[in-house]
Amino acid sequence: MHELSVTESILEIALRHSGEQRITDLHLVIGELSTLIDESVQFYWDIVSEGTPAAGATLHFRRVPAQLTCQTCGHTYSPREALPCPACGGEDIRVVAGEEFYLEAIDVDAEPASSRQ
Repeated sequence: MHELSVTESILEIALRHSGEQRITDLHLVIGELSTLIDESVQFYWDIVSEGTPAAGATLHFRRVPAQLTCQTCGHTYSPREALPCPACGGEDIRVVAGEEFYLEAIDVDAEPASSRQ
């Protein structure tokens, strides 16, 4: 259910930065370790954007794979390999990618939304 509040925040950011222009596309970056589900964000987007200049905008999702770095030996690897470091067996691990969530880009129509019929 947290997708609803996240989607409302995306809409607010998009509207704030688009001015009066109609929003056509939004590009979201979501890390593999994020608990957000693309289909849920899309579902809520269709609801919360209704009646706004963002209604009907297409959401584009780009997933970032998880990457871990061993603090002992410096080896960077995917957690699919192993949770302890596959190079040295160390367990002092730091997530370096895969927790992202941000709005990367907004595409707008050059014509103001208020002038469209």
